[in-house]
Amino acid sequence: MDLISVETVSIPASRADLSALQRGDAILAGGTWLFSQPQPHVRRLVDITRLGWEPIALSDSGIELAATCTLSEISALSDQLARSHPDWVAAPLLHQCCSALLASFKIWRIATIGGNICLSFPAGAMISLVSALDGTLTVWRPDGSEYQLAITEFVTGSADNVLAPGEVLRAVRLPGSALRGRTAFRKIAPSSLGRSSVVVIGRRDAEQDGGAFVLSVTAATVRPFVFEFPGVPDAETVGAACAAIPDDAWTSDVHGDPDWRAAVTSVLAEQVRNELS
Repeated sequence: MDLISVETVSIPASRADLSALQRGDAILAGGTWLFSQPQPHVRRLVDITRLGWEPIALSDSGIELAATCTLSEISALSDQLARSHPDWVAAPLLHQCCSALLASFKIWRIATIGGNICLSFPAGAMISLVSALDGTLTVWRPDGSEYQLAITEFVTGSADNVLAPGEVLRAVRLPGSALRGRTAFRKIAPSSLGRSSVVVIGRRDAEQDGGAFVLSVTAATVRPFVFEFPGVPDAETVGAACAAIPDDAWTSDVHGDPDWRAAVTSVLAEQVRNELS
């Protein structure tokens, strides 16, 4: 879609060029959502794809994904890690979460993890991934400093997050300790190719990493909910965790009523618990 209100496109070459972000500016990476509908408030596009960020940085301690890393690159990691890091048994989850996003392979090649997270929509597939794998976000402030925070602290509601004016999401880090955990993935949508209505992911850490059990609930809720237990909990404990999600936190839209989402979440959470027991 043509953005008829845009007056100029800026292509920063360094971080210093980002310090002048102002009202009416929109960060452009993949642009798959930005160009999907009118953006009458946008006057300038700031294209960050020329900043030269390495999409994927692997180390023994984990993975760092640049905010400009595409879904296609993330999906491909599932196969790559099976060869390079066989002990990272959570690797299939990267592709599974990409598949939870309603998008064609063409979109996968352009859409970015940063854009998906910063939109902060309930059905954000990369929010599901980062929630399940204890991911942390690095955010650049306009004064040259930065800070890190968990995805559960970053996303505060449907299409809402903590980004202040001028701040830019720089990277996402997934720790090796979470990648070594076994995972179980459940998604439900109104149709096989439809937008995710509920995504529930479980993770059971290796004994060397403490053996914790982590349960992530996204899409069904307006912000991600993550529950951690010292070991695999019983059915009653998992049910109580799901029941503790506030009534006003359940997503309500054409893809599912809150009551239905809450009921389905409990069913999928129990399936996940059984799979990882």
